[in-house]
Amino acid sequence: MTARGRALLGLGLLTYAAARAFGSKPLYPVALGLLFAVALAWLWVRLARGPMRLHREIGAEERLEGDDVQVELRLEHNAAVPPASLVLVERLSGLGERRTPLDSEHGRYTLSSVRRGRYVFLDVRAVLEDAFGLQRAEIPLAAPWTLLVYPRLVELERLFSEGGTYAQDGRRLLLRRPSGFDLHSVRDYERGESLRKVHWRSTAKRGELMVKELEDAPRDEIAILLDAEAGAVVGESFDVQVRAAGSLLLAQARRGRQAVLLVNGARRTEQRVHSYETDWQQAYDLLAAAEPDGHAPAAALVGDEASTLGRALELTVVTAALTPLLVERLLQRTQSRRPAALVFVDSASFGPNGPRPAPRPDLLRLQASGVPVAVIQRGDDLTAKLAGAQVSRVAHG
Repeated sequence: MTARGRALLGLGLLTYAAARAFGSKPLYPVALGLLFAVALAWLWVRLARGPMRLHREIGAEERLEGDDVQVELRLEHNAAVPPASLVLVERLSGLGERRTPLDSEHGRYTLSSVRRGRYVFLDVRAVLEDAFGLQRAEIPLAAPWTLLVYPRLVELERLFSEGGTYAQDGRRLLLRRPSGFDLHSVRDYERGESLRKVHWRSTAKRGELMVKELEDAPRDEIAILLDAEAGAVVGESFDVQVRAAGSLLLAQARRGRQAVLLVNGARRTEQRVHSYETDWQQAYDLLAAAEPDGHAPAAALVGDEASTLGRALELTVVTAALTPLLVERLLQRTQSRRPAALVFVDSASFGPNGPRPAPRPDLLRLQASGVPVAVIQRGDDLTAKLAGAQVSRVAHG
């Protein structure tokens, strides 16, 4: 019952009590009329309840950050009588609560200038009322739904990292190692097997010949590390990191090169892209949902030789938290003739004071050692920075 319904019920009871107390017959019809209106409203809402099923529809086009998102609603509702008022209440993570009146069980609304992210509908319910607003019923709806808003990527014909120590005639000189073999287990030697397969440590321990069982371990050519360090975020700086990492990954996928995207967040997630046609959408979904909630330093990942990053032929780190240890790890990788590149998003430039030129000896040291570096500040042309030259910008999607 609504506040208006409780007030009307109280007034009806008070009027009836006054009629009894003073013996006023004209007050009886008034009191009964008020009580009848409350009872009628209760019956109306009671009969209007029924099985409900909510359907949401959005446009088939890609939802990119900054766009308006049109949401169409359709509610399947089977009831004895139609409700006088039907409102859908939805609570979205990051966007708050929305109340949408449904006309003939249909409705629509617009989410304006939505930022990149993963939005989950946490609480959905239908609110029914009678024509006078005396009675209300709230019906929870099982309508799980997730809205993904994707970053705006740029098309890159060339990459800033295609240069430096390992460049030759403007092209990247790679150590081709498409696959390798890892030790899986050891077993007894069988007559006729090559002695090259003998595992000498196990042989010495057991006193009989033991051989290595090897398993094929495919290696990704390109690894892109998106550092989601929570403490480095200022304004929209992390969104720029996501656009940069996604644009580089898109360029490699379009070239047909195997790649892996690793997001260093609270929960480290990775997505391999073996081909643009089969794996790109999963990586794009990961970029849309990425949040700056990480606390582990990126340098720990770069320095792990047994990790996905350590096994990659090329590595590009996209970060706003450039630490001395990360600089050392990138230099060590380059010195061992494994190409590495850095995209540094200057998060300080996204603050209230805007971009301010400041010398960065660590960046100069990386560049002098042959590590390609792209520095991005607020307002920079992402295409020009990532390509290393002024080329036309095209939004992905």
